[in-house]
Amino acid sequence: MAKSLTAAAVASCRPAKARRELPDGGCPGLHLVVQPTGSKSWALRYRRPDRRTAKLVIGSVFERDGRQEPSTDPVIGGHLTLAAARRLVAELRHDIAQGRDPGAVHIREKIRRRAGQDDPDSNTFAAAAKDFIDQHAKKKTRRWHEQARLLGLRPEDLAEIKHGLSERWSKRALGEISRHDIHDIVEETRRKGAPGLQRRREGMTESRARAMLSCLSKMFGWLEQRGRVDSNPCAGIHRPETPRARDRILTDNEIERFWSAASAERSEFAGVLKLLLLTGCRLNEVAGISAEELSEDRNSWTIPGSRTKNHLSHVVPLARIARKLLLETKRDSGLIFTTNGKTRIGGWSKLKKRLDKSMDTTHWRFHDLRRTAATGMAKIGIAPHVVEAVLNHVSGARAGVAGTYNRHAYFAEKRVALERWADHIDTLVTDRLSRS
Repeated sequence: MAKSLTAAAVASCRPAKARRELPDGGCPGLHLVVQPTGSKSWALRYRRPDRRTAKLVIGSVFERDGRQEPSTDPVIGGHLTLAAARRLVAELRHDIAQGRDPGAVHIREKIRRRAGQDDPDSNTFAAAAKDFIDQHAKKKTRRWHEQARLLGLRPEDLAEIKHGLSERWSKRALGEISRHDIHDIVEETRRKGAPGLQRRREGMTESRARAMLSCLSKMFGWLEQRGRVDSNPCAGIHRPETPRARDRILTDNEIERFWSAASAERSEFAGVLKLLLLTGCRLNEVAGISAEELSEDRNSWTIPGSRTKNHLSHVVPLARIARKLLLETKRDSGLIFTTNGKTRIGGWSKLKKRLDKSMDTTHWRFHDLRRTAATGMAKIGIAPHVVEAVLNHVSGARAGVAGTYNRHAYFAEKRVALERWADHIDTLVTDRLSRS
């Protein structure tokens, strides 16, 4: 068994030709390291949480030489007497017993300082949220605007949203945010909506809570990779339930009422609403149409991969009714559906309420129009693989090996399908007008 070191023994220890390491029997894990050059330091030998052995140099040996002993608490990297080294090791061994790895923490701190992140304000939640959006989310996902809002930041300038999450946790150090904090904010989002954001609907919002947990988990995972947090506090948090896949489609009667309600809106809104049903495209795709995406004769519309969900460009043949809607806008450049010439139209929640009132129903969503188009085309005899092509789906006949080698775009078939679907809608609407 190793003998306990004494202050006198440490001071009198002389260098040898090879490096020497002397264990301190009075403090398990503490070692005095003496280099051939005569320099002396303290090291801690321990086992990491995964049971691998590790060594951490905790500081140099304090040689009195008439100097006064430091009055500050011992820290890693400082000049330590034997007593101070033992105190510091006792603290580190407590951390190890709690499942932490002091060596890994020390390395992360060094990386952080090297990267200029030793400013306390740079590792607050607010600063980290901005870094995550600016340095990661903007480059990796088209939905970064939504992630920014969930974190309490305005997408336009990343300023804090009033009463948003970033404002609430503005000065909180990242290391202080625990699993309990994450659980509470996810539960609050589920019951009341995301902090600082207008509620989309009354009642529990499982989807918003799921989005909040996903956003926070991605952010803390990114921070963990960069050594700014020790672990992801979102790990192990219960993920809100995923809702059942919707199967709602509009009946023929509802299609007639929808078309009539859409016709009563301003031309910009009416055009978007009718094209949703005519093309089966997504709301953001239709609302963001620009003149540059349309062919010169306006017979087709090409959605670039940067605006599609699967990142694949999508050519949409435009039926006669769709072409007429687009020609009525009379815009030769920029956004087609805009009220100010700069930004695309919005206010979908208010629009939905007006449509609900006109249609005398509330149990539908804008995305149900896409499902209605797909189902309607199938009902009038359009082949499934053509319907998939119309929707820009890479599944079924267009997936796997078949999809890899079958590069046929089905453009002609899509045109026939969309013309037939538009004629079907026109027949429904015309019949309604004739009856009224």
